[in-house]
Amino acid sequence: MSAEDDAKPGVQPPSSSAVEAVRVSERVVYLKALPLRDLSDVDLIKKELSDGNILIVRIVPLARKSVDDVKKAVNELRGYAESIKGDIARLGEERIVLTPPTVRIWKAKAEVAAA
Repeated sequence: MSAEDDAKPGVQPPSSSAVEAVRVSERVVYLKALPLRDLSDVDLIKKELSDGNILIVRIVPLARKSVDDVKKAVNELRGYAESIKGDIARLGEERIVLTPPTVRIWKAKAEVAAA
């Protein structure tokens, strides 16, 4: 008896894209906290993001050395996150969060001050 004989009438086997979606959904996603100590850490952060992990990055260690380097790093990470259709947001004054394309960050609109 073949697999076709076991198939229920009117029921199609899953497409390869549906099977791939299941495989993707089975992938483990980690939430990682990483420090940004140096501009060279940007490459590690990009790799983690491209691996599908969610990152909380503490920017204070680099900010103590150079505010300009923090701006460069954050701008580079913003550009990278946008290029892979990920997301980035600030968490207070000391951290940023980066997410892969499968996760969106809810961002509250700034409240308009009453006149």
